[in-house]
Amino acid sequence: MLYQAYQTYADMMQPACSLADITATLIDAFQRIAPRADQSESLRTLRAGCEVLALARLTHYRPPFGIDSVRINGAAVPVVEEVVTRTPFCSLLRFRREGMPQQPRVLLVAPMSGHFATLLRGTVETMLRDHDVYITDWHNPRDIPLVFGRFGFDEFVQHLITFLHALGGNTHLVAVCQPTVAALAAVSLMAEDNDPMQPPSLTLMAGPIDARVNPTKVNELATSRPIEWFENTLIGYVPLRFAGGLRRVYPGFVQLVAFMSMNRERHEQALRDLYDLRARGEHDKADAIQSFYTEYFATMDLTAEFYLETVSLVFQRFLLAQGLLDVGGRRVTTAAIRRTALLTVEGERDDICAIGQTMAAQDLCASLRPYMRMHHIQTGVGHYGVFNGKRWESQVYPLVRDTIHMSDDMRA
Repeated sequence: MLYQAYQTYADMMQPACSLADITATLIDAFQRIAPRADQSESLRTLRAGCEVLALARLTHYRPPFGIDSVRINGAAVPVVEEVVTRTPFCSLLRFRREGMPQQPRVLLVAPMSGHFATLLRGTVETMLRDHDVYITDWHNPRDIPLVFGRFGFDEFVQHLITFLHALGGNTHLVAVCQPTVAALAAVSLMAEDNDPMQPPSLTLMAGPIDARVNPTKVNELATSRPIEWFENTLIGYVPLRFAGGLRRVYPGFVQLVAFMSMNRERHEQALRDLYDLRARGEHDKADAIQSFYTEYFATMDLTAEFYLETVSLVFQRFLLAQGLLDVGGRRVTTAAIRRTALLTVEGERDDICAIGQTMAAQDLCASLRPYMRMHHIQTGVGHYGVFNGKRWESQVYPLVRDTIHMSDDMRA
């Protein structure tokens, strides 16, 4: 009933939100062709109210990445987005830079945690300066028919191995947040098999490798109740009207509400700021807030099996950290990693994955020589600042880039 109740509310709000969106768009267009219209306080106030109302709805389709070009050495280089391979649950996207020479190939593993891969748009744009970038573009389970079967933690890991094989070897792996666990498991299995496609480097950023360390509110919630509570309380069925009808999912809107409740005052203030800035005619600042929430309110569901297995394996039983994780019936042995350089990155103010949780990978990869391991704590940033924003670009990214290029040199 959880999903059906949400969908009923969303359907009731849709006409009002759509009308508000259309009105705000028309006012914006009028102000652009008639600049003097922007001097009308009543018109600015109407637009501000309409934009805030329009943001009251969630969307369930991936927004466009919108990366048409990237500046390299001061010149704009065209970028073409293309699908390399596809499964029912994910598309492997490439951002092909036209006319650029061969540079290190990177597979960026996006989180499957209620938002689309476009949450890493800024990460992609930065990495395109020096790399051939691919990303896991996870599909919304509510659009995936039941005939395609389950998608759990094991299938997530297998997707990463399959994509590394599809890219043909010498592909660096960069995982952000929740998929750091699956990425480390995938590389461990490949290392144990002496797989020639195992990545030269593995970068893990702000992920729960060992969620026992400095537990956050997210970690405490996961351990406060048995897994049966999560299944009985938070899992719903996709309504029949969608392609994935009757698929059991952890709805994206539930995850969004959980994230927003952690910083409710900050989000409320941001929306008030959007209204005030737009009403005062400070459109550049208002545009930045609106752009963020348009992306933030684009939500995707998680399959029930993936969500429940992640909560159980990663946040309740801590199996990878204890050397007890099995994937596809095989024990994951992180000590098998010997040829893949490791970089772990954490944010000083991260309230989702606290300091020490990602660094735990350093001890787990005990067979790596010291010069192949590096850890970095980025001061002054929270969770998203690790992989987005000014400090990511100026301080974290250079370390990621250098690790990748150094690993390439060692393999040459």
